[in-house]
Amino acid sequence: MDPRFGHITAVALGGSVRCTYEAGPPRSCVFEKQKPGSLKSHGPLGGRMTAQASTSVSKSRSASIASPRLTAEGDAIIHVENLVKVYDPDIRAVDGISFEVRRGEIFGFLGPNGAGKTTTIKVITTLIKKTSGTAIVDGIDVDKDPAGIRKIIGYAAQEVGIDDELTGRENLRLQCALYHLPKEERDGRISEMLKAIDLEEAADRRAGTYSGGMRKRLDLAMALIPHPKVLFLDEPTTGLDPQNRAAVWDYLRGLNEQGMTIFLTTQYMEEADRLADRLCIIDHGHIMAEGTPASLKGSIGADVVTLSFKENGTPNPNAAAKAALARIHGIREIQEVDGGIAIYAQDAPALIQQIVLALNDAHLDIAELTLTHPTLDDVFMKYTGRKMRTEEVTPQRRTPWGARRRRPM
Repeated sequence: MDPRFGHITAVALGGSVRCTYEAGPPRSCVFEKQKPGSLKSHGPLGGRMTAQASTSVSKSRSASIASPRLTAEGDAIIHVENLVKVYDPDIRAVDGISFEVRRGEIFGFLGPNGAGKTTTIKVITTLIKKTSGTAIVDGIDVDKDPAGIRKIIGYAAQEVGIDDELTGRENLRLQCALYHLPKEERDGRISEMLKAIDLEEAADRRAGTYSGGMRKRLDLAMALIPHPKVLFLDEPTTGLDPQNRAAVWDYLRGLNEQGMTIFLTTQYMEEADRLADRLCIIDHGHIMAEGTPASLKGSIGADVVTLSFKENGTPNPNAAAKAALARIHGIREIQEVDGGIAIYAQDAPALIQQIVLALNDAHLDIAELTLTHPTLDDVFMKYTGRKMRTEEVTPQRRTPWGARRRRPM
């Protein structure tokens, strides 16, 4: 690149290259790549849920994407058609969505907070009434037999639903009683779940003393007490550190390999990419796109260059940039997005210099330039016109230490 126009410093992160444009001659061009790793699980139910970094096993990013299991195209265990949920006074949280979940797959709902994910899952699990439309689980209509649906599902909400004043074992025993498990089966089921979630040593400690990861694992185990046909998980790893998040992913894959259908909502692109066989991108109560992670990324059909601009007095830098770049051969589409523009082009790396020179001639100052091969972030941005911002939640407040101890169960 001509040093008169500045230079680009590029840093490779995973499957993307983040380029920062700076004035003056180049100092360096650095490419950094994170070390690959893998996760190990010692059996989904009979073993423990643990995450171990393993640098001896190196897999490409594409290899980490869940491969579709053999499920019949028409074998839907969940059928939703024209589902609408309106809250007072006139808030359309879910606005006429339709989709199916196939038996034995991991199905994901990907979207930001407020998109309608939780409302949809609460309707299907019979926690709230729908306004209109149809929702059927394993042949059972949510309106006609909600109790029948509750017998065959497990549900873990975004907020951890354990009792801090009970021990881990007592929480599981309470769940067994609520599901009316025969008393002779309860101790065996509890032992099975404590081993699976690696809480055997902490089983007789009050849950209020558990870490966030331990509480999340106990909450997941409570959803699995009935051995459900369908497991519903609302933001299962929100608030967890990377190690505990990876352990939950590994455990869920193991459950799915045993034949369990899993419906999860998430705001994490990586979680949807690594776990889901198919997913819907949902925003403002509407389904924007549906397919496998690979097919959704393939629908972009080009590399993506995202640009943002510094304020320099130009009235509408996005419009000026689109006009300046329209003459460059090889650019397929230019889209305005939050904070700048997204350029879709074949062989985008070869066009970077032309793009920078054209913007320089238009007197536009680049704040940031990012070059990526298509990701789910790019899919979301293409269909919604904005980037999805991940929001962490504050962990649920625990019961005060001075609270009166409940009678042991």
